[in-house]
Amino acid sequence: MRESVIARAVQDRLATMPSRVVACSGGVDSLLLADLACADPRASTLVVHSVTPAVPEAATVRVVTTAHRLGWRLRLVRSGEFDDERYLANPTDRCYHCKTHLYDELDRVAAVADLPDATILSGANTDDLGEYRPGLQAAAEHDVRHPYVEAGVGKREIRLLAHARGRAWHDLPAAPCLASRLYSGTRVSPSVLAAVERGEQVLREVAGARVVRCRVRGRAVRVEVGADERHRVTDAVLGAVTRAMRSVAADLEPAELDDRPYAPGRAFVSLRPPPPAPS
Repeated sequence: MRESVIARAVQDRLATMPSRVVACSGGVDSLLLADLACADPRASTLVVHSVTPAVPEAATVRVVTTAHRLGWRLRLVRSGEFDDERYLANPTDRCYHCKTHLYDELDRVAAVADLPDATILSGANTDDLGEYRPGLQAAAEHDVRHPYVEAGVGKREIRLLAHARGRAWHDLPAAPCLASRLYSGTRVSPSVLAAVERGEQVLREVAGARVVRCRVRGRAVRVEVGADERHRVTDAVLGAVTRAMRSVAADLEPAELDDRPYAPGRAFVSLRPPPPAPS
């Protein structure tokens, strides 16, 4: 699909929503959606970014910088999931509780911003549909629309269009929220998330790795990088990761390199007991 066709397909969907609130996490998908939505001067568009311990500081800086440069109407909020024990317990449907708080807050923001009939938009795309995404249930309950899905657009097309529009963030590695680094059942806390963020910063800046994850299970820390970057994670690098993480979460165990290369979603585990064996 050519970039002009991709843009037209998404813009045609956006045109049916003259008043909209874009949920922007700071990743490529939501940044491009905000870019396209704000490019239409005939529509009323508000971009909203939630600032929480689960959002990397770099993502917030990226949103604020891009909004300033491109002239977006931007609102920063705190969505409140860290006051919800259901979220903090980190069940397998953690994302449902997070997104519920986010969309509740976006509804409130829209009303205060004199956009009571605004449609909430998310950057979900067709590649997300084949995965377990409890956040999509929360979206459905709040009548959130997904222009990329409606237009049949996936991650590859999004990156192509962002590149064609000259956006420097078009090739950013996928970077879901920091809570996704915690294995299901490992309690979410601001200190552990800050530790994850610091550990991954070391892997990028010291080891020069591009795709990095510091996974936490209980107190154990496992480092994942791409298969072609494992040689970068030396004992010295692991020591630096450990020191960085323990500076904010002292009870974490020393970081170890996982035997397996990076794979998305590895921290998600079913907490249900296996079915009994047939007799």
